[in-house]
Amino acid sequence: MSATQITSYIQIHPLDNVLVALVDLPAGTRINFNGQSFDLLTAVSAKHKFTLTALAPGNQIHMYGVLVGKASENIPLGSAITVDNVVHAAEDYALGERKTQWQQPDVSAFADQTFMGFHREDGSVGTANYWIVIPLVFCENRNVEVLKEALIGKLGFKKPKSYENEVDGLIALYQTGKSVEDILNADLQRSAVVSQTNQLFPNIDGIKFLNHDMGCGGTRMDSDTLCGLLAGYITHPNVAGATVLSLGCQHAQASILQDEINKRDPNFKKPLVILEQQKLGTESKLLEEALKQTFAGLMQANRQQRSPAPLSKLCIGLECGGSDGFSGISANPALGHLSDIMVTLGGSVILAEFPELCGVEQELSDRCTDVATAERFMGLMTTYNALAEATGSGFYANPSPGNIKDGLITDAIKSAGAAKKGGNSPVTAVLDYPDKVSKPGLNLLCTPGSDVESTTAEVASGANIVLFTTGLGTPTGNPVAPVIKISTNTALYNRMPDIIDINCGTIIEGRESIEEAGERLLRYVIEVASGNIKPKAVELGQDDFIPWKRGVSL
Repeated sequence: MSATQITSYIQIHPLDNVLVALVDLPAGTRINFNGQSFDLLTAVSAKHKFTLTALAPGNQIHMYGVLVGKASENIPLGSAITVDNVVHAAEDYALGERKTQWQQPDVSAFADQTFMGFHREDGSVGTANYWIVIPLVFCENRNVEVLKEALIGKLGFKKPKSYENEVDGLIALYQTGKSVEDILNADLQRSAVVSQTNQLFPNIDGIKFLNHDMGCGGTRMDSDTLCGLLAGYITHPNVAGATVLSLGCQHAQASILQDEINKRDPNFKKPLVILEQQKLGTESKLLEEALKQTFAGLMQANRQQRSPAPLSKLCIGLECGGSDGFSGISANPALGHLSDIMVTLGGSVILAEFPELCGVEQELSDRCTDVATAERFMGLMTTYNALAEATGSGFYANPSPGNIKDGLITDAIKSAGAAKKGGNSPVTAVLDYPDKVSKPGLNLLCTPGSDVESTTAEVASGANIVLFTTGLGTPTGNPVAPVIKISTNTALYNRMPDIIDINCGTIIEGRESIEEAGERLLRYVIEVASGNIKPKAVELGQDDFIPWKRGVSL
């Protein structure tokens, strides 16, 4: 869509037999498209699709040039497609020819640009400088919380409690005898949020506490994978050092964690504190030792300072959540253009959420640089879907009620739009969870489509910034990597400005091209990577962290 095109409906790909409504279209609206004229038989809400031809049961429906569903009943020309008349369908896939030729974008505007980052001894560069505190097992969650309560306020990292004054107001009303109705009708005065400035260690962005409910009691595969995930955070370029609390008897042993750290960084030299409660004895001994060693580590981490780094040192995680019918034609393609720029510059991008690649497997496997990589991708997709099927929910069950309400009525429709975040470059590597990115270019990472689990995994694999598109709105963030929230439509950007950073609804409105939006977004990424801008998720302290229990989530 060009920057000057303004219309009320659009065909995404020349092979598509449906059009997408860009605004609400009442029944009877006259449609003129490619020499064809007809009236809409049904009302079509913005973001939903309507037919360009009459469809009989079993007829295929194409969007983005791929099969996304089949008619389950007769659908006349000019009718909306819905969950009542369409079922999920996607093409089978098999090993094909390599299709790695692509048109690289013009990157002259970014070729010499740098960002100000934290350089690590392994050659990676962080966009932030955090200390993390991790329990190896859920039994240590309480001790982690005690450390959090002791450290963040005294060291100046505590987020303001911006609603305490409002509670004080409610208490005052109650104490003066106000009724329930008075309370419900009260106009609470929003208190101003005042950021703390008394930070003891100015070169540290914060201390983050990564509690979870794993480490023992599940399968050994789950606990071993957890150690790999935690090792990904400890070795992450945005992390200066870590404190790890272990009980001692759990499946997720400290020795397994150490092995996983060595896999990712054989010459690991960051400050690392590992303490075992059953060896130390009392809780007070554990916590006193944790406080002393963590404070000493913070003193070392504070010596780190930002310095220039090429954009090739950025590793961008690509994520979407609360998607809508505009995701695949505005924000996701804008990320795709940014991804192609990053790949051309020698950087890395991560496309994850394997259930949301259903229907585009053939294209992505053909784009893999070699046969082994293509086979690995197809094998992971097949195995994952089989595990989901065994629990009663295959990839077809991925769309949420919110997705469906906003036009993503089959998994293949959702997937075809979600895959646009990965752009057009060849696939250089396929990673299984929680592997680490080791090659520049487009990396495919096996994760669920669940927002927080997938974001958690992308960061463990090395993403030092995450770009997150949303059409419905979601506050998802991450403890150590800045998560930039991008809206697919202007209405969302205006409705939820407290969590959305960038608006790509400009594309739908014809005020900006996909390429212009992608480049605007990259300039914002550079500012965030340099520490000049804090995204809303960082400002809100949105530290979401959920490890994936393999095979459970879509």
